[in-house]
Amino acid sequence: MSAGLVQRLLAELDRIPLIDPHSHINPLAPASTSLADILGYHYYTELAHSAGMPRAAIEEPGLSPREKVARLVPRLHDLENTVQYSWLIEMCRRFFGFEDDALTPLNWEVLYDRAERILNQPDWETQVLQKSGLVSVFLTNDFDDPLAGFDTQRYIPCLRTDDLVFHLAAPDTRLRLAAATDVEVGGAATFRQALTRLFDYFTRHSARACAISLPPDFEPLPVDHAAVEPLLAALAANRPLAADESKTVARFAFWTLTELCADYKLPFDLMIGVNRKVYEAGVYQGQDLFDQRCSLIQYRRLFNAFPMVTFPISVLSHAANQELVSYSWIFPNVVANGHWWYSNVPAYIEPDCRARLQAVPHSKQIGYYSDMYKLEFALPKFNMYRRVLAKILAEEFVLARDWHEERAIRLGEAVLRKNVDRIFFRED
Repeated sequence: MSAGLVQRLLAELDRIPLIDPHSHINPLAPASTSLADILGYHYYTELAHSAGMPRAAIEEPGLSPREKVARLVPRLHDLENTVQYSWLIEMCRRFFGFEDDALTPLNWEVLYDRAERILNQPDWETQVLQKSGLVSVFLTNDFDDPLAGFDTQRYIPCLRTDDLVFHLAAPDTRLRLAAATDVEVGGAATFRQALTRLFDYFTRHSARACAISLPPDFEPLPVDHAAVEPLLAALAANRPLAADESKTVARFAFWTLTELCADYKLPFDLMIGVNRKVYEAGVYQGQDLFDQRCSLIQYRRLFNAFPMVTFPISVLSHAANQELVSYSWIFPNVVANGHWWYSNVPAYIEPDCRARLQAVPHSKQIGYYSDMYKLEFALPKFNMYRRVLAKILAEEFVLARDWHEERAIRLGEAVLRKNVDRIFFRED
């Protein structure tokens, strides 16, 4: 394979302005303010903890940002082989002028001070967006987020619905829902009324999707109102539910949300298969893992019942990608979406992306999203994906199928950007 061909394709992919369709950015504080914000990303803390750093040393109350970095840096030696470490070095070089090959106890303080000066420039947020080629970034908003104080064209709201489906039994969730909607939920009708007010509010503030993270044992099914009425009344009276009753409420809530996605023409992002708190002693955000007992067959009723709703689907494991490819192949409303979490390394991205491009209509693929918490991570993460994509386009399409380079670039543009426009910004 010609290295020059890959580099030419990559150079063209680098020119495509991006919309990141899934992140955890706080739009009121989107960029890092110190190196601690970058090294505090869960990838580094969980890897450092896995390599032997005590959790207490990472999460000690009152730990200053500088001291946190001082503690993490010596452990970075164990992470130098990981792609996450390569993200760190790429960020430090591109943003802070770092010239060394590794971050060590001998050089970190100079970098820390330089990074702090750069990160606290008044226009740093705009700089990092421009350097990363980002036009807009999707958010992950709790249902009671005020959606105020930021540009909703730059930071696009997305209604995250986990609490409404899986934590409605918690009194705090119901209090928050009542405060956000002025509706006291006591039955199926008032629950739908409350959700309708949320959809009204979010769509008025430029929301373009709903999203939810789903456990491996969840199966969406329609629930008769007669079955859920006494359960919602029990919750309103603060009476606890049995496990099977809670599952019924979750199914009803999920199905109602999907109906509203149909009414409001919003895609419903499903992130399927995460098992929470598997490693109970893990660091913050370093406790959850995928569970291969999950199958998309559990969602067949949903996909059949809502042909008008687009479901961008993310799966946690490389092993689940073939199933996702098959469902995207068959169901018009199922879209393969990104490379999530534990699949977000080149060793998995490459075969997963290659399979999707070989088997699924190109219009039904969202190539990548960052899943980032701070803006600086968009640059190394999207660069990682583009390098893989350029290699696949060169091998599979230019060389194997004799495509012109321009045609391969158009395919890359479709999965990198145009499908995001078409799926999330469609005008019916």
